[in-house]
Amino acid sequence: MLRLNDNRSGTSSEGELHDYAEMFELAPVSLWLEDYSGLKRLFDEWREAGVTSLREYLLADVGRVKACSDQIRVLKVNSKTLSLFEADSLNHLVENLGRILSKDMFTTYVDELVQLWDGKAEISSNTVNYTLSGKRLDIQLKATILPGHEDNWDRVLVAIEDVTERETARRKLTISEEYARGLFEHSPVSLWVEDFSAVKQLLDEVRQQGISDFRVFTDVHPEFVERCMAEIRVVDVNRHTLELFAAPDKQMLLRRLTDVLREEMSDHFREQLVDLWHGRIFQQREVVNYTLDGDELHLHLQFSVLPGYEHDWSLVQVALTDITARKRAEAYLEYLGKHDVLTKLYNRSFFADELNRLERKGPFPVTIIMIDLNGLKAVNDQLGHAAGDDLLRRAGEVLSKAVDKPSYAARIGGDEFALLLPATDERDGKTVLESIENLLEVNNQFYSSLELSFAMGAATSQPGERLESVVTRADLMMYEAKRAYHKSIKDGSRAAAS
Repeated sequence: MLRLNDNRSGTSSEGELHDYAEMFELAPVSLWLEDYSGLKRLFDEWREAGVTSLREYLLADVGRVKACSDQIRVLKVNSKTLSLFEADSLNHLVENLGRILSKDMFTTYVDELVQLWDGKAEISSNTVNYTLSGKRLDIQLKATILPGHEDNWDRVLVAIEDVTERETARRKLTISEEYARGLFEHSPVSLWVEDFSAVKQLLDEVRQQGISDFRVFTDVHPEFVERCMAEIRVVDVNRHTLELFAAPDKQMLLRRLTDVLREEMSDHFREQLVDLWHGRIFQQREVVNYTLDGDELHLHLQFSVLPGYEHDWSLVQVALTDITARKRAEAYLEYLGKHDVLTKLYNRSFFADELNRLERKGPFPVTIIMIDLNGLKAVNDQLGHAAGDDLLRRAGEVLSKAVDKPSYAARIGGDEFALLLPATDERDGKTVLESIENLLEVNNQFYSSLELSFAMGAATSQPGERLESVVTRADLMMYEAKRAYHKSIKDGSRAAAS
């Protein structure tokens, strides 16, 4: 700090004083020589009055802050000060100090006064001033009580550095960071910021071992995939992520990541590692995760190593878009394409496709059971179609319980059904027929209003026989059972009449 006078070293020569004055005038920063002796006397009066905490005393009455300011006299300023604040002269500057000092500096000015009150000979602060034309100045202020004047504070040198450009850049950076943070936090998709640097190190180590086919390596060493998953560090997640995964906070989500990812994520992650191995640092795929409540989530995942971090993957972004509703809609449309809505069994289209597939690939022998629902027309005519629909639903319940994959039950017409039983011989086919009869008996006990009855015919493929022929033979058997059913109804009616 520039010293204009130093009483400890005796008297200065006129040449030295001239040099000091010239240095003061030509300094590249704004310099103010001020007299704080009035402020010191005011402080002494307050101390004698019992004031112990200046901050509390000033904040209790802001007029006391102005009283402090009024005790300070500006003795001299340099040319840099006049140009910085756009003043013509010292008088012009002093007369307009109220325009220079801003309301923004109240808190920092109180801090400066407290520093002096606490006995500091040097004080500093960052505050805001204004030029006489109203231009904002961010300043860095340093004030020093000059040596030899510590007892009365009648000489204080104040240096003001214009840091407007730096502070403007800092504010812009803060605004930019806040904007980016806002985009991150309020994004309508789930965003994760992760550190993959440990994963990259593991892949590099494997490569250094001479491994060239990474997919084969992970086939032989599936534990390597699990190890890589364990090395991922989650840096941050946004608000939508917590909402999507039903997490109360980030800590809970990160503690329960195993509940979110589960075992099936290993296959997806393995493919992600294969892509990374081949240098694909931007990836897209569909994955399945789970909420903390256990609900299944179908997600579209976008993985990207952020620019500037390609060398170590220490910062990557994962964006997850919830496509659960779309996947459910697709699954339902696929279901409708293969199923009968009323009975929940497969439909005629699926039956035809599966028949063709079995024709080509087997396994053989294939047993086919053709089924007709007895009495449906009479129920529709006498009780209405709602009662007929109930009978069809009951038929679906029975037949769905009668077979398991790879066997299938299908509704192929209004009251017609078919069972495809691959790798099933004639004896096992008869077992299925008996099972259906037993299920019918139980169903009729539960629904006592209308009897559910089937006419059934079964046929088993012979070596080299087309499955269409097997269907025809099963149909013929079913029609024989149908004729027997109608004959029994007719004979029963005659017996009742006689």
